[in-house]
Amino acid sequence: MRVPTRMRPKRMDELIGGSLHWIVKHRLIGRQQILRFEDRKDGRIDIVLSGSLELIPPSPKRAHQGWRYLEAANAPTDDDGGSGLSELPPQLYGKLVSLALV
Repeated sequence: MRVPTRMRPKRMDELIGGSLHWIVKHRLIGRQQILRFEDRKDGRIDIVLSGSLELIPPSPKRAHQGWRYLEAANAPTDDDGGSGLSELPPQLYGKLVSLALV
């Protein structure tokens, strides 16, 4: 899978083997491994990702624009702390969030 970006990441070499995290509707929901970066003919950069999306327990994340580097201590984990939230269907989780119950 390829994701185009306008700007070349400053720490590009460090990111290879790391993860790109997906934020949907202000929730961090999954990640994909970064395999490499490739230049495009139009001057942009392609982030080449693994084909598998690894779901993680949803967690709130404010919207932002551009790159954010997460240190290992700040990166989300697969552990939901035993709450069981990661087992909920995404639509149900969304409803609970909109009602401020999670």
